[in-house]
Amino acid sequence: MKLLRVGTVGQERPAVLDESGTILDISGLVTDIDAAFLAGDGIERVRAAVEAGGLPVVEPGVRFGPPLARPGKIVCIGLNYSDHAEETGAETPAEPVVFMKAANTVIGPDDQVLVPRASEKTDWEVELAVVIGRTARYLPGHAEALACVAGYSISNDVSEREFQLERGGQWDKGKSCETFNPLGPWLVTADEIPDPQALGLRLWVNGVPRQDGSTKNQIFGVAEVIRYLSQFMVLEPGDVINTGTPAGVALGLPDPKPYLRAGDVMEVEIDGLGRQRQEVGKA
Repeated sequence: MKLLRVGTVGQERPAVLDESGTILDISGLVTDIDAAFLAGDGIERVRAAVEAGGLPVVEPGVRFGPPLARPGKIVCIGLNYSDHAEETGAETPAEPVVFMKAANTVIGPDDQVLVPRASEKTDWEVELAVVIGRTARYLPGHAEALACVAGYSISNDVSEREFQLERGGQWDKGKSCETFNPLGPWLVTADEIPDPQALGLRLWVNGVPRQDGSTKNQIFGVAEVIRYLSQFMVLEPGDVINTGTPAGVALGLPDPKPYLRAGDVMEVEIDGLGRQRQEVGKA
């Protein structure tokens, strides 16, 4: 099932995309697609309502907001594809590289991404996003980890490389600028993605292919990432995990590196999870 939120910024209402591609309004059934929805029986109630029929149709052309109301936290995994580690000159990590991203970076999948003031090195990163649906704490294994997944979505983990790598401190400064996490278009429930390690990821800038990878090449797979994180922090319903990006980011390209500028257009897709498109502006 594909869950989404539609409407103007701050006024999104919950919806579902049926098998014919029609958007159905579920705001009469649930308040929002958020932590409470995921922790309770929200998915089951929506699935039953879709099967029963009669839900109101949303007119086409409506804006897609992020498919999850503001996450509790965004936990990110760095250098999780061997080709990306190689292109950036980093050693393959022995354990997952963990950093955090501000929850208010999340925007809709087609909203404008803003290059921060004084930025010269704003970069793109297509990533598989995992949305947590039940509390994960000291998980013993991979089966228990995957049982905590509500669904999957696309993240563009936009990054400012100077802020991240050249300004001291941790990576968070280069990751938490406003608009730096387009999410969506949908939250695809876990039952529709039987193997999260078999998904192609692609990204284009101004029509030029930049990233073309597969989650099969993750150093630490989705299940291991969740299990690992649960040893250090409690993951809760509504949390998002960005699981890393394959090779092809601007940072890893030859000089002059084609960092993002106002007027650029990014297009992002992952198999089974839809497609995003962002125009780049200035903060």
